[in-house]
Amino acid sequence: MKIYNHITQLLMRYPVLQGCESDIWSAFTCIRDSFRKDGMLLVCGNGGSGADSEHIVGELMKEFAIKRPLSAEMKAKLKNISLENGDLLAEHLQGGLPAVTLTSNIALSTAFANDAVPELVFAQQVYGYGDEKSALMGISTSGNSKNVIYAVETAKALGMKTIGMTGEKGGVLKELCDVCICVPAVETPNIQELHLPVYHTVCMMLEEEFFG
Repeated sequence: MKIYNHITQLLMRYPVLQGCESDIWSAFTCIRDSFRKDGMLLVCGNGGSGADSEHIVGELMKEFAIKRPLSAEMKAKLKNISLENGDLLAEHLQGGLPAVTLTSNIALSTAFANDAVPELVFAQQVYGYGDEKSALMGISTSGNSKNVIYAVETAKALGMKTIGMTGEKGGVLKELCDVCICVPAVETPNIQELHLPVYHTVCMMLEEEFFG
């Protein structure tokens, strides 16, 4: 299977990740199934893991490894809407996979942190955005970040699929999430270095599924 080749190539480059193979595939299928149901992926984390959340959304919402041209039907609609701008829109917009990071909305995040319980800032956004069609990915090197745990618990109450990315111990997220990718490292920088090729691989698999 061409999609699975991305995991094979990952494990050739990073043999230390062999033990994560089945969880990487399960994470892909959870997100794939959400997109098939017209759901979205929500992503959250703190610090470097927050930056990883932004990175994941960036890879999903635009071209990553392959081209994602619009359909002929969509191009025609854009050209019919605007004689002035239709050609530009039709030729340069790209296919996107709906993903939202919960780390970026400064107005909402700061207002909620000031007015309510700061650790619930991700959970509040999950409650606002989420539904049973969608999935949440929570990234925490320890697996014990309170705000990520609260977000996952809220997602599960909404019927969402939940995916964790942690270090080898897994923490609370290992037992809480439907799928948890526990990379074999203990120190935060080493965990984050392994998270990046893992989520790049998942993003390439999703891109291949929907645009290959």
